[in-house]
This record gives sequence, structure tokens and C-alpha cells, in this order.
Amino acid sequence: MNVAAPYKWPQGFTPAIGIVILLILYVVGIVGIILPVHEQFILLTPLNLLVSTAIIFYFHPRWKTTTYLYLVLAYLVGFTAEVFGVQTGILFGDYNYGKVLGPKMWDTPFMIGINWMMLGYCAGIIANVLLKYHHWFWRGLLAALLMVGLDVFIEPVAIAYDFWQWEGNDIPLRNYIGWFIVALPLECYFAYGHKNTRNKVAISLFLLQFLFFLVLNINLWIR
Repeated sequence: MNVAAPYKWPQGFTPAIGIVILLILYVVGIVGIILPVHEQFILLTPLNLLVSTAIIFYFHPRWKTTTYLYLVLAYLVGFTAEVFGVQTGILFGDYNYGKVLGPKMWDTPFMIGINWMMLGYCAGIIANVLLKYHHWFWRGLLAALLMVGLDVFIEPVAIAYDFWQWEGNDIPLRNYIGWFIVALPLECYFAYGHKNTRNKVAISLFLLQFLFFLVLNINLWIR
């Protein structure tokens, strides 16, 4: 079996620089949304997601078939689940997307698949670090729970800034159950195929996402 050699980062663009760029992006995002710098500032969210995704995957250490398959599956499963959810209300509850996440197909933004792929990868990397000696199922389970935990902080902000809206403005418990149902098989597949994969930039991004939505939630509570 061929094992890919560890990726050698160019001297000019190290993981530390990648983390600093992400930190700047999210600090600017917090300031731009809270002030607000401009009423349309929030519409830069898709660009932020694309840049964040590009940076973390730039520092992915070993590209192999299972990695490509995971990314394709994460996008397709995440996007399809959201289409199904929007059209039926069965999986997550009754909700609809606003304009913040950009162009849509079947009332579902293309960027939501990128979001599933990006967050799922980051959660999987964190689970690898925290449970590095454990079976792939437990790492997948932890990663899925991390995804659901982050969504708890995402939802109030998403509603406040029109990422999406829930019928009656109530976030149903079914939403979090649905997130777990979709995330678990994806995270288990990632854990099975990427036991030794580490990526400090991906860990930093997940933590920045958590802090980003935490700060915006606090702002919503006090204003």
C-alpha cells in the first residue's frame, strides 16, 4: 500500500500564517456585523466561507482517494439533506433560506454544501486529536456531536441576520436531531479513512467559528 509523503508547506505560507489570516477574517467579520460597517456587509459571508475552506484544505497533510470521496460526499449529502429539509420540513423542521448565503437551487444555497464539508472536516480533525487512540466510531460520534454543539450557537445568529428563518421563529429540537443524523455517517467515514490526519489550521477554524457565533450571540442578548 502506497502511503503519501507528508506535505511540505512553502516557506512563505505556513500554518501559523494561515491561522493569522483566519483570525483577521473572523475579527473583521464580528466588527463588521456588530457595528455594522454596512447593511450589506453580511452578504460577504459566502466569500468568507470560500476563503476559510481554501485555507484549511491548503494545509491538509495527505491527499488520498478517501479524502476526495469524503469531500464529495460531505458536499452532496449536506446539500441534498438541506434540499430535502427545505422542501419537506421532515428532516430539520420548517425553515427557508434568506439571501445571505448566496445563489440557490431548489430554494437551497449552493454554499450550504460547502459549509457542511468545511465544518465536518474540522470537527473530524478535532475528534482525531481528542480521541486519537479510540475506534473510528467514537471519533465519528464525537465529531457529529461537535457539529450539533456548534449549530446550537449558529441558529440564533442565523435567524437574526437572515441566513435562514424558522416557521414561528422557534428552533425545533428536530433540527439538532437532523444535524446529528446527517453528520454521524459522514463523520464516521472521515474517522475511518483519516485516523492519523492532523491539521492545526482546521482546528483553529472550528474554534474561531465557535467564538464568532458566541460573540454574536452575546451581542444579541445584550442589545
